Amino acid sequence: MGTQEPQESQHESTEQAHTGRRALLGAAVLGAGGTVLGLSGTARAAGARPGGGGLRSLPVPTIIGHRGASGYRPEHTFGSYQLALDMGADIVEAGDLVPTKDGHIVCRHEPEIGGTTDVASHPEFASRRTTKVLDGVSTTGWFTEDFTLAELKTLRAIERIPANRPHNTLYNGRWEIPTFEEVLKWQDEQTRKRGKQVWIYPETKHPTYFRKLGLGLEERVAKLLHKYGKDRRNSPVIIQSFEPTSIQRLNRLVDNPLAVLLSSADSRPWDFVDSGDPRTVADLITPKGLREIAGYAQGIGPTLDLIIPRDAQGNLTKPTTLVKDAHKVGLVLHPWTMRNENPFLPANFRKGTDADAYGDVFGAFRTYFATGIDGVFTDNPDTGVLAREDFVNG
Repeated sequence: MGTQEPQESQHESTEQAHTGRRALLGAAVLGAGGTVLGLSGTARAAGARPGGGGLRSLPVPTIIGHRGASGYRPEHTFGSYQLALDMGADIVEAGDLVPTKDGHIVCRHEPEIGGTTDVASHPEFASRRTTKVLDGVSTTGWFTEDFTLAELKTLRAIERIPANRPHNTLYNGRWEIPTFEEVLKWQDEQTRKRGKQVWIYPETKHPTYFRKLGLGLEERVAKLLHKYGKDRRNSPVIIQSFEPTSIQRLNRLVDNPLAVLLSSADSRPWDFVDSGDPRTVADLITPKGLREIAGYAQGIGPTLDLIIPRDAQGNLTKPTTLVKDAHKVGLVLHPWTMRNENPFLPANFRKGTDADAYGDVFGAFRTYFATGIDGVFTDNPDTGVLAREDFVNG
């Protein structure tokens, strides 16, 4: 999943079959996580439709634990994933998927792991530090594709943004890097233990970059989903990517619900840049662009600024028509990312100037929920669940 930092041609018949089975996601009864936080579990989302199975079993607005509960634990660790479930998240974003040198899939925010692991303190890997061009950006550090899985398993996760989350550094070094296969097994274990279906929302990261290295992500991800029987229309695994062609490829490989991630309106997906497609995100969120996406995906994951833009001072302005336009063609919207700390909130919801202090996040949640979004990614699932309870019962 992307980050909002402060100020910061083939298989035609198969394609047609997949397109035909794409449908509008329903809504359902709110109840997930209610027992954990002592909530009533009786709230209903407006227009919710109970039953239907699969995605229709999820409450609306859906609370998605962004990289787990990354507001409280180093992201993409089992500590973060587990806490997200404990806090009542309906779905856990487990995880951002990148390959190893020997073709395994692991969960890291980016292939560069200098900021999310203790690799810099391992002298045996000092020579692996290098500079690469990642989606047009010169990036220096250590990259997962230069390590075997066994080597990565000797590393431990650390907090990515310690300036905003100094308390998270308490847990530096506690957890290793999980593989996607381990996540799929964990999902089954947690479903059994909790007596309710656990959902995950993995993302293919930089798929064009990795395909050119001979480490195609989609086929590897599809193989694992098939192995664990999680490649079906009602499987509790939603797959997302910032590259539309990655989602189109996955649409031919699996039946899972799929979502196209969308960054700022003036940005271009890297696969478009690589292929010479001149379109920007602004083109993708027009009625025509959304109809095209609806042909191979069930949802979109726009940045929150595409839902409600901010002015030059960082304050929220008037909502766009994106929610209405996406719903009209049968797409759901799971925007990103709600965080509790001041620098990540719209200016009119900040309190004070401390970088790690919380602002009026409940007010921000309420404002975004009022636009009709179907869910939201948040680093603080407990806050999101309480905000939803307030909203649907308010």
